[in-house]
Amino acid sequence: MPTSRTVLVIGGGAAGNAVTILLRRAGLAVDLVEAREDWNATAGSGITLQGNALRVLRDLGVWEQVSASGFGFGSVGITAPDGTVLHVQDDIRTGGDDLPATVGMQRPRLQQILIDAVRAGGATVRLGTTAHIDGQDADGVDVRFSDGTEARYDLVIAADGMGSATRAAIGITDKPEPTGMAIWRIAAPRPADVTRTDLAYGGPAYIAGYCPTGEDTLYAYVVEANRDRAAIPAESYAQEMRRLASVYGGAWPAITEHINDPAQVNYTWFDQMLVEGAWHRGRVVLIGDAAHCCPPTLAQGAAMSLEDAAVLAELLTTRDTWDEELLNAFYERRIPRVRAVVEASVQLGQWQLDGVRDADVPGLMVRTMSQLKELP
Repeated sequence: MPTSRTVLVIGGGAAGNAVTILLRRAGLAVDLVEAREDWNATAGSGITLQGNALRVLRDLGVWEQVSASGFGFGSVGITAPDGTVLHVQDDIRTGGDDLPATVGMQRPRLQQILIDAVRAGGATVRLGTTAHIDGQDADGVDVRFSDGTEARYDLVIAADGMGSATRAAIGITDKPEPTGMAIWRIAAPRPADVTRTDLAYGGPAYIAGYCPTGEDTLYAYVVEANRDRAAIPAESYAQEMRRLASVYGGAWPAITEHINDPAQVNYTWFDQMLVEGAWHRGRVVLIGDAAHCCPPTLAQGAAMSLEDAAVLAELLTTRDTWDEELLNAFYERRIPRVRAVVEASVQLGQWQLDGVRDADVPGLMVRTMSQLKELP
């Protein structure tokens, strides 16, 4: 494969960072642009990484840092609202037996680990910069940047998230749609007896859960029906989350006493999207949330984005010709796996919205997660 090819990656989140690391390792010239000035201004308090995500992070060469920064565990507890443990289910080791089933960690810490790896790999990084596709032909893509500069690339990888401007610019009209649910999240100190994810169903929320993210930290979340965000003053975020969380028992009283600062509480809606048909137009290809997103009911959003990066990088670095066939092969390889995750994630939430009490939640989760043990 010629190493003189040039690639532009738009977006410095998990997918964009991962594909940049892998392409630079193969000797390709990679420019990465990120619209935010603060590359690590990531929303959300924590992240749950299951084995198939950890497998990609190991391939990126950052597993040791992830392991040292996060909290590994291998089961999930189902509790009643009062904290009574009803069932403990072992997590499926989707990354293989030599990796933990699950690692929880602080989302900004994961982002920083990936940022450091991108910089160490020698990619050219431009922050506070956006990119506009000016045109393309069979050989390359012409790009104009917000700072007035222009460049031409052999390939553009759009990893610019759910609201991807690149997706719209290349004529793909799919947009994220709300599922009807929303989530309150906060980082808090970890009580010593919290050593796995526990999920409480029922009470004033659909789900109240938490995940350990380190020796001293966890992130907690409460899922409810989505509300008009404009009608919720930001200064009331802590009050609203505390109101919902205060009903729950077990570890929740210790967590709830730390829900005080509205600036530390994150509120977002659940969205879903799956771009049907090819994820590219010409030499511009979508990956990660720009191509698909789903509720975190299976905790697979980051994993699917990381897998996209790994599969695309593999194809680009093992084939001599970058053409329609290659980018179609990327889509065909990813779509069955991503579709299964998106549809299952949406279905788990829909059962709750519909009040279905006899839904086969464990069965759907096990069937979906078992598929992910196979390499992407």
